[in-house]
Amino acid sequence: MRGFAQVLFDEAHREAWSIRPDAVKAMNPGHPADAGYTRAADLLRAAGHGIAPHTEGPLTAGALAGHDVLVIAHPAEDRWERTTGLGSPLFSPEEIDAIEGFVRGGGGLVVLAECEQDKYGTNLDDVLARFGVGVSSTTAQDPRRSYREVAHWVLAERGGPVGADDILAGVGAACFYRAGALTAPVGAEVLLRTSPTADPAGAPLAVAVRADAGRVAVFADSDLFGDDSIDDLDHAALWRGIVTWAAGEPAADAAAVASEAAAHPAWAELKAAVEELRPFQLKDGSVPAASAPDARKALALITASVEALAPLFPHDAAYLDACVGDLRRWDAEGLGVPDFLDSLLAFQPQLRREDGLEHLVVFPMYTQNGNLDRNFEAVLCRVVWPDWLAELERSRYDNPMFVPVAFTDFTAGYDTNSAVLFPETVAVRETPPKFTWGGIFCDREAARFRRVSRAAADTLRLPLPPDAARLLASQELAQDTFVLWDLIHDRTHSHGDLPFDPFMIKQRMPYWLYALEELRCDLNTFREATRLDLPHAPLVQYAILFDRLFRFPITGARVRNYDGLGGQLLFAYLHKHGVLHWTDNRLTLDWERLPETVNALCAEVEGLYKDGIDRPKLAHWLAAYDLVSNYVEPHPGSAWAQGVAALPVAEPPKAWVDAVLPDEFPLSMFYEALAKRLGDVIDSTKGIRAA
Repeated sequence: MRGFAQVLFDEAHREAWSIRPDAVKAMNPGHPADAGYTRAADLLRAAGHGIAPHTEGPLTAGALAGHDVLVIAHPAEDRWERTTGLGSPLFSPEEIDAIEGFVRGGGGLVVLAECEQDKYGTNLDDVLARFGVGVSSTTAQDPRRSYREVAHWVLAERGGPVGADDILAGVGAACFYRAGALTAPVGAEVLLRTSPTADPAGAPLAVAVRADAGRVAVFADSDLFGDDSIDDLDHAALWRGIVTWAAGEPAADAAAVASEAAAHPAWAELKAAVEELRPFQLKDGSVPAASAPDARKALALITASVEALAPLFPHDAAYLDACVGDLRRWDAEGLGVPDFLDSLLAFQPQLRREDGLEHLVVFPMYTQNGNLDRNFEAVLCRVVWPDWLAELERSRYDNPMFVPVAFTDFTAGYDTNSAVLFPETVAVRETPPKFTWGGIFCDREAARFRRVSRAAADTLRLPLPPDAARLLASQELAQDTFVLWDLIHDRTHSHGDLPFDPFMIKQRMPYWLYALEELRCDLNTFREATRLDLPHAPLVQYAILFDRLFRFPITGARVRNYDGLGGQLLFAYLHKHGVLHWTDNRLTLDWERLPETVNALCAEVEGLYKDGIDRPKLAHWLAAYDLVSNYVEPHPGSAWAQGVAALPVAEPPKAWVDAVLPDEFPLSMFYEALAKRLGDVIDSTKGIRAA
């Protein structure tokens, strides 16, 4: 899968642990779980990471190349431990140099040491010394704070306040079974330490060190992640988190996909001709007679360019033929209001959802959240349809109209905030009886999410869990995360207990109804993500949370901003339930309680919908208003806030809607301040491309 880490597990230095099931059985036939990190390896694979053993030869720069993290788990002589039997527990000077170079160049190193470290015949200390970490040869004991009343099964305490990275997110308790103690350099973060009642007292048990571009994590015990211990307490979460943290930020995502069409001279000519035609078109797409001669010159270039590019898109042959026909007919009929119904009906991208398949799209259209005039636009885009998503759509979340796409290139109508390609935006003589596809540009969604969320986290000093930090660092990872979010969100509009047509765009309703519908779909997606056994599932939860909290409320005008209101409601709900805290000018989240609290809000909204089936319209609108206003303070001058007595109930529903203030639920002081600090960042996402 794209965007996840590649982990190399060293077994060539007589380590006491292996990730290979056959090797584990051979090492300790009577108790394989005491020699195996197979469960630890499975947990990383389930989180999307790749993991492979290093079983032969020295650790050289070549052996480490292509990996993000190196794990060294307790090298030892055979007289002390049952080992892999491969190589020597001693690292050569050249290997130590290679490991240091790997880390300082951006790699990660996770080292599992042991109690009585000096006796094992390894020079692991020499490796760690390159990063200022030492291992004391002792065995920690703590009879008063121990696991299962075993004195040397020490229950660790947090080493200090949460830093810039919340490396221990989701970790409440951890046991070190046979632990030594560590010494840490200045600037290192002590993650876990012994308690004041232990011997030694307050000694570091786990430390995290940044070394130039790389990261090092060291533990004073190797048993806590072994097969017989990793499911104790919160060890599994600790293991996933520390390896993900050590992997750091991806150096760079894969290179941009080459596009023969984008490199073709006809594409540049097509773009130029579309922009040449644009100023001649009126809002409805027509061209005044006085501008017709110049417009026809541009139109001829558009037509010729589409014809020149068409052979590169054999899968769209019927559509591109129809497009050329519509272009010529528009010219022949005098450049009036364009009618591209024939080509729209011929364009059926949902029938071939293949990862990387490229389309050329040319229509007279407006772009949602972009250019509201029906100008011609030209777009090169490719389908984003990885195998895992195709299987999920086939087996669990059927959504035959959903077409996730990514930009290759585009004309000015998409140099805006628009991130969708919808058939209903195209100029046609009559609306088709049914639309059969909808395109969402997941690359733009991901890119603006990453930029705004990163800026918000920095501004609000929000400590991020390792997987959340990696999500914000990787365009590929974020893009695939948004594809999953969009897949589930989109289909949710037509699923559930629905008191009204969920596609409310043609209905006139108070805008908080729109806010609740969009939020309902996101909350349902969040809840589904808590149930999915898929690497992207926890990332979807972060994406929904951060986009809703940080971008939605402060994006766009404060006039019936329904997406903004949904974000305001989520923030207020989490704040009032003690999951979100804004204290000392720092935002923190209770990551452990977060899923259950978001799901509780989802249940409240679903309860509103179910009850709404039995309510008359005004009663449902009032109930929805009450739900929102319980958490988001309405405008002091609101008629709706005063209750039914202040509303023109004897008038038709239009009058009830007219009583809604343009900004019925103003931004809180928190969001007013955030908008000022992030306004330039929000503005910078206009026309953003994947980066």
